[in-house]
Amino acid sequence: MKSVDETVADIGHVHLKVADLDRAASFYRDLLGMEIKNAVDGAVFLAFGRYHHHLALNTWQSKDGDPPAPQATGLDHFAIRYASRHDLAAALKRLLDAGVPIESSSDCGGIADSLYLRDPDQNGVELTWDRPHEMRPSPLPTDDRPLDLGRLLAELG
Repeated sequence: MKSVDETVADIGHVHLKVADLDRAASFYRDLLGMEIKNAVDGAVFLAFGRYHHHLALNTWQSKDGDPPAPQATGLDHFAIRYASRHDLAAALKRLLDAGVPIESSSDCGGIADSLYLRDPDQNGVELTWDRPHEMRPSPLPTDDRPLDLGRLLAELG
């Protein structure tokens, strides 16, 4: 039996259908800090660091399409986990400078700092930084509270 801290699996990548490939790729590259790793006819593959791709975008069946209705089933959101609080703050600044609305934020009970927003195709995106275990309160609070965005931006100096 594996201990709680042992990873038995993880999610390798997310693949999204988008209406405008250039618009979507620019959002994830320029605002969220990903790097384009590869592009093929109608698809772009992006990642952080050396990984082959964390996110794939394509227009194979969705070029110029409409986003799904809010009541439709499907993906609520996916999370992008930043390595540091500073990296999360830098992403927030780029988003605010570009006029991208932040739908909500959460302190996530002392475990993580998270921002919630929509990409250009209305896919839900969570940007998060997980606090190291030694920085988490004990016992963990049971409530979430909005993240202080001013304090987060202060990470940038």
